[in-house]
Amino acid sequence: MDVKGLAAIVTGGGSGMGATTARALAKAGAKVAVLDINEEGVKRVAEEIGGLGFRCDVTSAEQAEAVMAEAREKHGPARVLVNCAGVAPAKRIVGRNGPMPLEDFRKAVEINLVGSFNMLRLAAAEMLGAEPVNEDGERGLIVNTASIAAGEGQLGQVAYAASKAGVVGMMLPAAREFAKSGVRVMTIAPGLFATPMLLNMPEEVQENLANQVPFPKRFGKEEEFSSLVMHILANPMLNADNIRLDGGMRMQ
Repeated sequence: MDVKGLAAIVTGGGSGMGATTARALAKAGAKVAVLDINEEGVKRVAEEIGGLGFRCDVTSAEQAEAVMAEAREKHGPARVLVNCAGVAPAKRIVGRNGPMPLEDFRKAVEINLVGSFNMLRLAAAEMLGAEPVNEDGERGLIVNTASIAAGEGQLGQVAYAASKAGVVGMMLPAAREFAKSGVRVMTIAPGLFATPMLLNMPEEVQENLANQVPFPKRFGKEEEFSSLVMHILANPMLNADNIRLDGGMRMQ
């Protein structure tokens, strides 16, 4: 799908892979709306790419609906949604202070899974009601961000792994539902990427983690995530699948 002149929504777009994806979409000519809970970051990225910036809690139906309505009024119906908003908490089920607070688990699921579904449902409604953009009858693309932890969660990743497994799980039924209308649904499952969380770790920890990647022996780059999003856009045969972006890594 050629995104030139089409409306795109990127959640978690105030930093990291979301910001890089917003830049890539804008460079390709898309009219981009950037959403993030971080108001300062979202304004900075929106100004940089000449797009719209909204502070938005993706777990809130009211906030998401209001933001999507404003973006639609200014850019037209969404044709691309890339869900990058998420959190990566680390906590054991039973730690030194007793059981994990239920609220910690609920928060990860709310942001990573419910937040992704919240935006998916709203963007899909706009796509399904819009006219096709090419001879294939394509109306839109939704890309959700999961993680290799969805199937290989590590110690202390129970909330994160469960939420990302849910993201992978909702892809196929969504893709099946929307296929007749020309809307594709894909999931990207990154491995170890150079996010602020990883880069704030001690250098020796970073080196140990990077050495676990078969090739290349380093963390993934944000641009490698955004380039995959752009390839998915360009290749209409990519649908209803989860693509691992991990340098061949399999978590122990």
